Amino acid sequence: MPGNISNFVPRTSNFAFMRVVIQRVSEASVTVDEKITGEIKTGLLVFVGINDADGEEDVQWLSNKIVALRIFNDNDGVMNKSLMDVGGDILVVSQFTLHASTKKGARPSYINASKPDYAVPVYERFIQQLEKDLGRKIRTGIFGADMKVGLLNDGPVTIVIDTKNRE
Repeated sequence: MPGNISNFVPRTSNFAFMRVVIQRVSEASVTVDEKITGEIKTGLLVFVGINDADGEEDVQWLSNKIVALRIFNDNDGVMNKSLMDVGGDILVVSQFTLHASTKKGARPSYINASKPDYAVPVYERFIQQLEKDLGRKIRTGIFGADMKVGLLNDGPVTIVIDTKNRE
């Protein structure tokens, strides 16, 4: 049974921290066993990979960064508006493969991705923080499930953020 994020002491890692791939979408959905578990119209599809080095500070920083990103077009067609400005939604999908290491051979290693006993509470805390920062419900997939993700990327706009490299 997953614990609480506050009960975990992050291990030291030289590889990666919480990592997200964000896509600006006109619509997105995630389906598990032929049932839609989450769907949005205008907003952000956020794929999230969790590492054992992730903690509360990473969750809060990343959530704030995502909600505040000015990647939606204003009236002049310039990316100058945030998710809050356009009233958009967020769909979060867990994706451990974001921590794939392809350094050796042709088969990726996922050793840097957290196991569910650590990742699930961090993932749940991340969703809670996004809901707090955005002020409304976040749509999600199902952690660890075989998910089918459909999306209409708007732009296309795709942003990668890693909490270790806060650029």
